[in-house]
Amino acid sequence: MNIPPRQLAPNQRSQVWIHDVVSGQNTLILDTKDLLLEAPNWTLHGDALILNGAGTLWRVPIDRPTLQPIAIGAVPPVNNDHVLDPDGTHIFLSAFDDWHLYRAPVTGGTAVRITGKDGPEGLMHFLHGVSPDGMQLAFVGVRAEKSAGALTFISAEIYTVGADGTGYRQVTSAGSPADGPEYSPDGQWLYFNTEAFSGHAQIARMRPDGSELTRMIVSQTVDWFPHISPDGRTVVYLAYPPGTAGHPPDLWVDLMIVLDGRWARPVRAVRLFGGQGTINVNSWSPDSCRFAYVAYPVDIETAPHDR
Repeated sequence: MNIPPRQLAPNQRSQVWIHDVVSGQNTLILDTKDLLLEAPNWTLHGDALILNGAGTLWRVPIDRPTLQPIAIGAVPPVNNDHVLDPDGTHIFLSAFDDWHLYRAPVTGGTAVRITGKDGPEGLMHFLHGVSPDGMQLAFVGVRAEKSAGALTFISAEIYTVGADGTGYRQVTSAGSPADGPEYSPDGQWLYFNTEAFSGHAQIARMRPDGSELTRMIVSQTVDWFPHISPDGRTVVYLAYPPGTAGHPPDLWVDLMIVLDGRWARPVRAVRLFGGQGTINVNSWSPDSCRFAYVAYPVDIETAPHDR
């Protein structure tokens, strides 16, 4: 199933921003009309962001924000589901075309395919979480059919697998779409979004074995991709307008903050034009004070933070 990477629409831009949760300030660090960038990860030492665009990875240094391509061999085009290995020197990747997971040096080099050694046939792998010890991966296992050049999704469930590609485990089985599984910093929980409660995506958590499923928030918005800060005190997630199906691009969306477990009182941190690609993976800085995100304004009327 060869699906090309996303591209910018006419007159559209990719803007990479950093939000400071202490001051509330948003800082634009990169603005380009040449490349659709997605899904920032913050490096272990806090000196750069790693994003994907045009099927490859890009490094953006924080002190001098420029686009530096990361050459990775033996891997199909990468998509926007990539997470840094806790060792700080490798990155786990999800690929287009073969829909498998890979591990590669974060500075570039040859990738090694992880999945496909065992596990279900025909499963598409979309990575979102790595356990704190780097030994387990949490991903969305999707089954789909391709017709007339488009994918029709049949199911999306949460799975875990060893970082060596062994020990597949299907964690959810409700039949309701689930996505974005991410380990808590202590490794005791998987936070994710699911339609199991109300028919639209809401934030939940469960143990890595699927037990103790708990809905974290009740809202009318369509809530995706919970990301926990390294100190475990703050969560950011993406809120789509009510009635949104899936996690599409190019809508007005909010990035919501939950402080110290106060799920009943989330606070809007940023309003922006974006959605898909904005914050698909964890983009917290190592000091838990900032997170990165991408906006996709089309013209001056859709510049971030204007509404």
